[in-house]
Amino acid sequence: MTNKKDVVALDLPIPDLNDLPDDVRKYFEICQEKLGMVPNVLTAFSQNLNQLDGFTRFYNELMMGESELSKLEREMVAVVVSSENKCFYCLVAHGAAVRVLSGDPALGEHLVMNYRSAKLDKRQRAMLDFASHLTRSPATVAEDEVQALRDVGFSDRGIWDLSNVIGFYNMSNRVAIASDMRPNPEYHKQSR
Repeated sequence: MTNKKDVVALDLPIPDLNDLPDDVRKYFEICQEKLGMVPNVLTAFSQNLNQLDGFTRFYNELMMGESELSKLEREMVAVVVSSENKCFYCLVAHGAAVRVLSGDPALGEHLVMNYRSAKLDKRQRAMLDFASHLTRSPATVAEDEVQALRDVGFSDRGIWDLSNVIGFYNMSNRVAIASDMRPNPEYHKQSR
């Protein structure tokens, strides 16, 4: 059984795997099989099964659903948003995903430290500039930032998807930071 303090600093009633409903237990078993772990964010959310369901359904749609954003681009956005917010959990988890998906062991860390100095194409740069701006100063986002995305090939649907990914990680960063959520140790070793 996972030590609750290895998941979050808050004293949450995180259930034992054997106490979870069959569908949740099966989902966690799939995570274990595919990832080699159950991400601590899911373990933390398991203390409220309705929230876990909402979180995983939205995450799965945003990160794996049909979109003009590639899986790597979505993970890059997660890293830049998390870098702006200084979210340790998400920087480690999504930095690992960037390493895995890009095949570039340095890209995840480069995005963490300063995406502006990374080798990116125009589309990626515009996407990450928008993610950074919408995270840092949402009230100042204007039509010219949206037009900059169109100018590099984003459709309005793509901008919608991008905005939802940015918003999701701003929300999840805040929950992870407030609960002092801990990244699974396995993330630190991936693609190294």
